[in-house]
Amino acid sequence: MKLIAALLAAAATLVSFGAHAQKHYRFAHDQQLNTGYSVAYDLFSAKLKALSGGKMLVDQYPGAQLGQEPQLLQLVKSGDLEFAIVSSANTATISPQAGVMSLHFLFRSPDHVIKSLGDPRVFEALRDMIDQTTQGIHVIGLGTQGVRNLYGKKEIHKVDDMKGLKVRVQATATEDTMFPAYGAQTVHMPFGSVYTSLQTGVVDFAENSINVYLVNRHYEVAPVLSISEHEANNAIVWVSDKLWQSLSADEKKWVLAAGHDVTMMEPKRAFELEAQALNKIKSMGVKVVPNVDKSGFQKIADPYLDKLAKELGPHAEKVKNLIRSIR
Repeated sequence: MKLIAALLAAAATLVSFGAHAQKHYRFAHDQQLNTGYSVAYDLFSAKLKALSGGKMLVDQYPGAQLGQEPQLLQLVKSGDLEFAIVSSANTATISPQAGVMSLHFLFRSPDHVIKSLGDPRVFEALRDMIDQTTQGIHVIGLGTQGVRNLYGKKEIHKVDDMKGLKVRVQATATEDTMFPAYGAQTVHMPFGSVYTSLQTGVVDFAENSINVYLVNRHYEVAPVLSISEHEANNAIVWVSDKLWQSLSADEKKWVLAAGHDVTMMEPKRAFELEAQALNKIKSMGVKVVPNVDKSGFQKIADPYLDKLAKELGPHAEKVKNLIRSIR
C-alpha cells in the first residue's frame, strides 16, 4: 500500500499554462491495454479533453497498477483516486445489490447486453442504487467486456461436467449461489491471482470474457475455453465524491457527457474485441468448445433470477425487471 500511496501522490499533478490551469486526473482499472476497460478510458478521456478545451486531462493506470478492483473502489470512495472502471460484480463488495448484474442468463444475447446498458432507465436505476446504498462514489457510465465463459484444462459440454470442480469467481452472492447449484465449488481471489492459481491447481477453472482470457495469457495455464456465455461481464465507470463536489457546474456536465460516451459506444466496441479475440485464440491452437449445452445451466439458473434479485433488495429487483423488459 506504501507503493500505491507513492504512485498516487506522484501522479497528482497540476500543470499551469499562463492563465489556464490544466488539471490531470487518474483513471484506473485492473485490465491490460486493448481491452474493454482501455476502450472506456480512451472514450472518456478524449471526450473530457475535447469538452474542457484541453483543461481536464485524464491519465490511464491499467493492469492493477493502483490495486485490484476492490482496492480501486476503496480509493475512489476515499477520494484518493478520481476515476475508475470496475466490474459490477466486484462492486458488490461496496453495494451488494450490484450483484444483480451477475445473475446468470439475465441477458439473452450480446445485442441484449448492448441495448440494456444503453437504456437510460438502467443507468438511472444503477446510479440511484449506488447513491442510496453507499457513500463517496458515483456512477457516471456503464461498460462491458462481453460475456463470461468457462476455461480450464477440461472441456465443458453440459452442466454435469461442472460437478466437483473448483471455480474461481468474483465475490458476489449471486456467484456463490449459482456455481454450487451447478455442482461446482467456488473460490474467491483477486483477478491478479487467477493465472497462478490455475497453474498450480488451486482452482480447476476460471470464467471471464474471451479477450480478457487472451490478453492476460490465461490460455497458457487453461488451454480449453468452453463458450458457456452464462453471465454478462459488465462494469461501472466511477467518479469520487471528493472530486465531484469540487467541480464547477460545467465540469460536472463534461464528466457526465464523457461517461455517457462510454455507455453508448464502449459495449459495441467490446463485443468487436471479443470476436477478434476468438479468431486469434483459434489461430493459436487453443481448444474452443463452441456448442456448450446451455439448456441444463438455464434450467437450474432460471428459478434463481427472481429469487436472488428479490433477496438482494428493491434496487436489484428494479434493475432485473428493467433488463428483462428490454427487447
